[in-house]
Amino acid sequence: MFGLALQTLKFRIGSFVASFVALFFGATILMACGSLMETGIRSVVPPQRLAAAPVVVSGKQTFQRDTLPERARLDASLADRLRAVPGVDRVLTDVSFPVTALKGGHPAPNGTGLTGHGWSSAELTGAPLADGAAPSGRGEAALDQALAGRLGVRTGDRITLGVAGTGEDVTVTGLVRPHEGTDASLYFADGEAGRLLGRPGRADAIGVLPKAGVPTAELAGKIEQELKGTGAQVLTGDARGAAEFPQALEASTRLISMSAVFGGIAVMVAVFVVGSTLALLVQQRLREMALLRAIGALPTQIRRMIVGETLVVGSAAILAGLVPGWLAGRWMLGRLADGGVVAPEIVYRAGWIPMLVAAGAALASAVAAAFIASRRAALARPADALAESAVQTRWLSGPRLFFALLCFAGGAALALVTALVMRGSIAAATAGPSAMLWAGGMALISPGLTRVLTAVLRWPLRALSGFPGRLATDNARVRRIRVAGAVTPVMLVTGLATGLIYLQTAQAEASRDAASSLVRADAVVSSAAGGMEPGQVERIAALPGVAGASAYIPGKAYILEPSGDPDDEPDEIELPVQGVSAAGAAATLSAPAREGSYADLTGNTLALPTTLTGEKGRRVGDTVTVVLGDGTTLPLKIVASYEGKPGFETGLLPAELVLAHSDTGLVPQILVAAKDGVPAAALVDTLRGAADATPAVRVADRATVEAAAQDSQTSAWINYLLAGTIIGYAVISLINTLVVSAAERRREFALQRLVGATEGQVLRMMTVESLLVALAGIALGTAVALATLAPMGIALGTGWLPSGPVWIYFAVVGFAAVMTLAATLVPSRMALRQRPAEVIAVA
Repeated sequence: MFGLALQTLKFRIGSFVASFVALFFGATILMACGSLMETGIRSVVPPQRLAAAPVVVSGKQTFQRDTLPERARLDASLADRLRAVPGVDRVLTDVSFPVTALKGGHPAPNGTGLTGHGWSSAELTGAPLADGAAPSGRGEAALDQALAGRLGVRTGDRITLGVAGTGEDVTVTGLVRPHEGTDASLYFADGEAGRLLGRPGRADAIGVLPKAGVPTAELAGKIEQELKGTGAQVLTGDARGAAEFPQALEASTRLISMSAVFGGIAVMVAVFVVGSTLALLVQQRLREMALLRAIGALPTQIRRMIVGETLVVGSAAILAGLVPGWLAGRWMLGRLADGGVVAPEIVYRAGWIPMLVAAGAALASAVAAAFIASRRAALARPADALAESAVQTRWLSGPRLFFALLCFAGGAALALVTALVMRGSIAAATAGPSAMLWAGGMALISPGLTRVLTAVLRWPLRALSGFPGRLATDNARVRRIRVAGAVTPVMLVTGLATGLIYLQTAQAEASRDAASSLVRADAVVSSAAGGMEPGQVERIAALPGVAGASAYIPGKAYILEPSGDPDDEPDEIELPVQGVSAAGAAATLSAPAREGSYADLTGNTLALPTTLTGEKGRRVGDTVTVVLGDGTTLPLKIVASYEGKPGFETGLLPAELVLAHSDTGLVPQILVAAKDGVPAAALVDTLRGAADATPAVRVADRATVEAAAQDSQTSAWINYLLAGTIIGYAVISLINTLVVSAAERRREFALQRLVGATEGQVLRMMTVESLLVALAGIALGTAVALATLAPMGIALGTGWLPSGPVWIYFAVVGFAAVMTLAATLVPSRMALRQRPAEVIAVA
């Protein structure tokens, strides 16, 4: 039967192309997801500035299963211990801190996003001086040649830099030949770098150069023994990149989980898309199958033939999708890097293993879909198959009903968990998968739902379109199973696009409301130079018309709780935190302290929302163990509690404590509240006048305070990319299905024209049919979206309807309707080009 399968493909080019298109795009998406997963698993981040050091020592940048948000720095005195290790030739420390080139007190063109280092870092890069001399003291710096060209400076010139929250006038003493990853770097004397970093005696990493002939592995082992118990880690090879780009560790974990979700959803969509396409193609061949059965072909032979055809087409589609899949994965990684989801330094890796797994998954899903689609053709009696070859009437089977109920039960369970258990943005973890389950259940019973919707829409369409509408609705009623095959992709486009996009807008709006509800400041002061030195808060608080000023420093911490088993690691509660100033917190925060006082937020203390106190067994006055952003573990005393929004809990820490364990030690924002009777505009003018004396300081009003309080847009990029990928595949399926369906009806169109129908009448009939398909698909897709978004709204506390602009829904609906009309009318018009007699003769 496989030989017969190969022979039949010669005479069914249209069927071959339709199957090929569906399988090709499914395989491409799966290969892209597999490549992204391998990239995340390997986490190859080659060192750039540290490339000249075979061994690099850094702090441990992870806490349990999480990546620390702040850099875990080392005691620079470890370098002296390393110099005494046998086989060590040189030991060089590395520090990094943000720098901004200023001109007239404002960031110069091409002067932002720069990084300062100590001169030892320049030696680690292996890039020698091209001109001038190395910096040796305060007020001196060396620049990469590329950066000097961008800024228009030469050796001996004076430039102003925004660093450590102040302006520094420096002389350019030399130019360094640029090295990969260093074209935006400035180098200072090592002692000066420690001062500008604000962390004297600390180092980001330590590079170790071995003596000639000493193997790297041997030296790394000796260093590990020397540093045992210090918490430092020893890195070699590509692992050294983690010391230079610690954010790549978090990107790796995110990339693995994201590609797994992408791949899982892609497999589900592929099964429905490929299954729908193959079912339609098998339905068109029921007469052929019935004749084969009538001359003695067995059901297993029929199935082997259909599966064999699918294997041939699927293998060709997978081979054709290898290169596009590799390129698609690379493109997706680039878009994720652009959106800040992953580190741009991570190297794309797509070997043969993910390609093989993706190809196997794509082929397995295609064979499974073919096996299911061939069931009725193989088991039906020849007489029944001949009868159904014109119009299919039976569609519901035991397995189909079972899986539909399973999908609906899973969707309902996830909806209940989302609405009743989950709170805040984490509700999306269960709301998102429920969309696929609701869509899957709808797709499985779409013929029955299409029949109901056809009955509902029949009379309005007839009333609006007359005789073409009557003919179209009669066709749809009789051919409801084939119409359902076209309705399913429209449902997927509408339901998944609306659900996934509004999930993101709802999260963003809820996060914005939660953040802005915590702040009642009238103005915000920020800096274009990476931050402000902490003393700026007190200076602003002393200005006339200011009721209070507070630093506002975002971060993340972990509350540790003993687990039930003393041998296990303690349980952790991840908690977003804000560093605030004790003197100004009460004036700039809208949530008053219910117990205790914000004025006590000094030293090793914290304030918690009431959702994390009371019923959690914590009280004001208790001490909890907290891991700060750089991995430091401290006992902190709870000195206050406040009413926070459930699901968006934020801890409040003293600003000086957060700054001491942050990367820069600088204040990114200062919240300012006006005294009673002082207009906000007058306050902003006062602040701007005072800011003129401080380089790169910016002052904005309340609207900017709220905008600045929004969460990261990382999840937005993930959701939008996921939605775009799946929607694109569903649109391809929609076009594919409608083109195949229109091509199948050439004989029907010819008969209508032979009995007197004009081309215009046939096209009007098809227009009404496409409107029926679009309306039915949009209705089912809207139901999927509502079933997904209503529990999410309850979890976020925003109500049953989704939060976000209403134009998004109308844009999705309009897009689905336009695509349905175009995919129906264009092939129908092409089918009408042939003369009716020729079509009848060929058929």
